Amino acid sequence: FAPWPQGDSTGKKKGSDSMTERDATSWSRRKLRAVLAGLAVEGAAGRCEVRDVKQVDGEASCSCRRGRLFFFYDWRICLSWTGTLKESGEKHKGYVEIPNLSEENEVDDIEINISKKKGEGDMLKDLMKTEGTVKVREALKEYLKALKTDFTLGMILPTKTTVAQELAVERKLDGSTIQDSVLPIGIKIPTVKILMKEMFASSAEELYRIFTTKELVQKFSKCPALIDAEKGGKLQLFNGCVTGEYVELLPSQRIVMKWRCRNWPDEHYATVALNFKDMATQTELQLELKGVPVCNEGDTRQCWQKQYFEEIHILLQQSEVNTK
Repeated sequence: FAPWPQGDSTGKKKGSDSMTERDATSWSRRKLRAVLAGLAVEGAAGRCEVRDVKQVDGEASCSCRRGRLFFFYDWRICLSWTGTLKESGEKHKGYVEIPNLSEENEVDDIEINISKKKGEGDMLKDLMKTEGTVKVREALKEYLKALKTDFTLGMILPTKTTVAQELAVERKLDGSTIQDSVLPIGIKIPTVKILMKEMFASSAEELYRIFTTKELVQKFSKCPALIDAEKGGKLQLFNGCVTGEYVELLPSQRIVMKWRCRNWPDEHYATVALNFKDMATQTELQLELKGVPVCNEGDTRQCWQKQYFEEIHILLQQSEVNTK
């Protein structure tokens, strides 16, 4: 086996006014290593595990053109695996090579080559070819899902054409008439109100603290955060992707914030209201977002469901385990 030469990964320039582009190369390398390292399979012959991600060579990017996202990625990946025979305890090593992970092919169709160093232990190689290949494909699908959701959060921006078309039609979304927010360049964007509810296995007091305590915010967001939980105080989450300001705080009952995603039109904020309804053994969180750009409605819903609600559920479960 001879490693591929390392290639350069340079960011791509922005195109015309109707296109934005973001380099996903560094983010992708970290994500691929995270999902592939430690993969393990076990069968009648023994157990195999990916011990090292030896090489992740290539590039990735995402562009937004006229409200649509387009992805480019081209990766050559090499993993090393170690296996142990169940009967003898003998150890064997080998490689997993993925020569072309790209948007041109579905993950189920890409080539995955399994090799083993000289010696006995072909049963372990067979285990990696069957069960191991399945695990690797699942991990690659996880990477691509994250690339198309987590990485692209807030990328879709309105164009002058789509804005003009949308403003020409009177629409009502979620029962409220669209409101307009003025952009610095002189065009208006249509906005929408989002309503969501979620039940949490916690008291209203505990859930309120999770949204207003820096240490707890950092735990569920898994990123450094700026939390100044007082009227007029600033907030910043997810490596600066989300910023805002506290407008109203009523402990254990209500939080109101100015809230925006980094790639929204400049200076445009939504108003976020969090209402905590204590129901004895659990709390219902009622979320209302006013002024979300129409083209970012889906991304914003996903942000709150995935980045906030699901991660807070995990945090609460961990807290419950730690107190037992």
